[in-house]
Amino acid sequence: MATPDESPSAKKWLPLEANPDVMNQFLWGLGIPLDEAECYDVYGLDEELLEMVPKPVLAVLFLYPITSQSEEERILQDSIKKEPSRSVYFMKQTVGNACGTVGLLHAVGNVTSEIKLLEGSFLDRFFKSTASMDPLERAVFLENDREMEVAHSVAATAGETEASDNVDTHFICFTCVDGELYELDGRRSGPISHGASSPGSLLQDAAKVIQGMIQKNPESINFNVIAISKKVEGA
Repeated sequence: MATPDESPSAKKWLPLEANPDVMNQFLWGLGIPLDEAECYDVYGLDEELLEMVPKPVLAVLFLYPITSQSEEERILQDSIKKEPSRSVYFMKQTVGNACGTVGLLHAVGNVTSEIKLLEGSFLDRFFKSTASMDPLERAVFLENDREMEVAHSVAATAGETEASDNVDTHFICFTCVDGELYELDGRRSGPISHGASSPGSLLQDAAKVIQGMIQKNPESINFNVIAISKKVEGA
């Protein structure tokens, strides 16, 4: 949710709550059919609790606190030149506190072959319109999209906590593309590969990376993990 590297005059939204119910209503309203996918809380990162999450998992959202250490790591990693994967749908974040929405767009944008978006819906139009854009062009497209801004505002005020634009936490997304686990963060220069993965092991692989991030901030409790799972017929 944290504000990206931006000017003081940059646009800022209210942050999206780490709440599966809020995110479900948001995504369903934007064009994901109710019987296609759903967000679920991940109550812990040990194997027994991960097994409770409905499968198959399409993507994982992780909310973590912004600290001086996490910022130093981000800057260091971004200084290392990487060849971005052309298969990964990635976008920058230019709107303050929009990381929840950007995380959801990263999640859906990389599984459009796995779920059926409603024809002509916002998400259907958004991904068709931005398919050939680069990450910054996609960010600008989102920033200027009044329909998404309104939808985000409605979702941001639907949570259980009072909405405030003064936050120090941030959403990122983990997804599997072409056999690799990617961390997608609109504040970074591009996708970060965390090695081999598969749709079947995505949740466990993401959990290992998340555990490492949590261990670096042992005194913080501002962590939250949400899985986006495909609904299976008859389940």
